[in-house]
Amino acid sequence: MMLPGEFVMRAGPVGVLLIHGLTGTPSEMRFVAKGLHRAGFTVYGMKLAGHCGTADDLLTTGWRDWYRSVDDAATRLLPTVERLFVGGLSMGAVLALELAIRRPDDVAGVALYGTTFRHDGWTIPPIARLAFLLPVVCALGIGRRRMFRESFPYGIKDPRTRDFIVGRMLAGDSDAGGLTGNPWGSLAEFHRLSRHVRRRLSWVTSPCLAMHAVHDDIASQRNVEVVRRGVSGSLEVELLDDCYHMITVDRQRSRVIARSAAFFTRIAGGEVAGSGARRPAAADPAFADTTLVTPDNR
Repeated sequence: MMLPGEFVMRAGPVGVLLIHGLTGTPSEMRFVAKGLHRAGFTVYGMKLAGHCGTADDLLTTGWRDWYRSVDDAATRLLPTVERLFVGGLSMGAVLALELAIRRPDDVAGVALYGTTFRHDGWTIPPIARLAFLLPVVCALGIGRRRMFRESFPYGIKDPRTRDFIVGRMLAGDSDAGGLTGNPWGSLAEFHRLSRHVRRRLSWVTSPCLAMHAVHDDIASQRNVEVVRRGVSGSLEVELLDDCYHMITVDRQRSRVIARSAAFFTRIAGGEVAGSGARRPAAADPAFADTTLVTPDNR
């Protein structure tokens, strides 16, 4: 069963599972989803456990719950497609790598957007760069409900896009704009996930595409170097020079879509929409529709 806020765009026999970031929403992936759908891919924008609600909702979950959401979503999408790709933004990229580690036979390729193992971008204050200590701090019962607040430019360089998304966020519309900050307890879980995946990056054998902003305000290019040094499969890297961290919604999102579609198509052998390949029957009725399945159609 699909969750509120999730969406499916049904097209050809090649599927792409898209994963949003920490405190984010599936809406972060909507532009990329629409572009990939136009290119002939079946796309599923899933929602992580505890997200699109309050900070208290998020704090009831941990990284294992977030990964379980990804695993469940992949299990729902797989029977409806012949090949499965996965793409993630920020922490979603780390979860995409975890899926590739655990299910190497199911994941044909991975797209990593603004990969974040550590928050070390140019807007991150020095004190926040000690966030890797949060698992210890929160385990001692200190500050679990405190938050690191989001700050300008909120990961988005384009003023119009930023005003729209941040306006929704500050208005309390977490379904569309996400939360206004990161609870310490959730950041502690993020760092546990990060360490867990980094230790096992060599288990990633699926081809990877990493797209990252040169001027990423949240996560520096050092995060891409972690991927480059760690994965065993092939890695393609493209750096974007006119956007910030949220590359799936910012100024160069069209480039993100085009490069991702080309990457997936090449690995899939060109068999996307209109190739004559068999389309598997949809086990879940939500995956049988060719339109966007969502509470609204924006």
